[in-house]
Amino acid sequence: MKELVIVSGKGGTGKTSLTAAFAALAANHVVSDCDVDAPNLHLLLAPQVEKTEDFIASKVASIDPELCTECYACKESCRFDAISEELIVDPILCEGCGVCKLVCPVDAVTLTDSLSGYIYTSATEYCPMAHALLLPGEANSGKLVARVRQLAKELAKEKGKDLLLVDGPPGIACSTIAAISGASAGIVVVEPTVPAIHDMERALQLFVHFQIPVMVVINKFDLNLQKTKGVEAYCAEHGVEVIGRVPFDDVMIQAVVAGKPVVVYAPKHKLTQALRGIWEKIEERLAHHDS
Repeated sequence: MKELVIVSGKGGTGKTSLTAAFAALAANHVVSDCDVDAPNLHLLLAPQVEKTEDFIASKVASIDPELCTECYACKESCRFDAISEELIVDPILCEGCGVCKLVCPVDAVTLTDSLSGYIYTSATEYCPMAHALLLPGEANSGKLVARVRQLAKELAKEKGKDLLLVDGPPGIACSTIAAISGASAGIVVVEPTVPAIHDMERALQLFVHFQIPVMVVINKFDLNLQKTKGVEAYCAEHGVEVIGRVPFDDVMIQAVVAGKPVVVYAPKHKLTQALRGIWEKIEERLAHHDS
């Protein structure tokens, strides 16, 4: 099975819109949204949730007032100031580190599982989908990304699919590392702006570090042709293929408002034709990469 991860150095480059378009163009595939901190692929693919599971990634402390002797060892040891003068734990501030339980002389502290998010198995018009949502303020997004990828691979195996499309998170943090590790190939989506180009360079370095073949798509390339040429020059210098250019057009915004991939919303539009051409090239490249 091939696994193609689509990322961007920064948010707002059009990564998810392109992933949705590729999901509508591809065949015999599964898609997963691994941008679990701010998922939005579902807005374009309209998944019908078939299964939901809780994601437990952390713990929260509580103090039993019947056992507590008010020695305040827990409060003095808590570096997150999660324990009040009344020896009540604030679940928002608590990091679940367990130091309060360790120092309590009477074992009055209990650590219990805390709900961190939800994982979904869904069906879309185009393919099966695995996605998730990390609840506000929760951590361990890298762990959740790894679980979503695992679920997507299980779906692909169960349903006999040979391609996994991953809408990865922006940036180069642990969640992005969890999304790209072990992938067959990657796409970095960039727009011709100074911050996007800077962050593209960092994203490309991440793929190089993990020895994953990577290509670049320049979205909205015609907004600044000079910067576009700069992207192409950088990629040529570092041996990275620019697999295609996508023009800026209001039809992309209209498709997002309509909640559809642009290739479905406007199948004969020049933007759709550009995306079809890019996807055909990507399929050719994937055919030459080992699974």
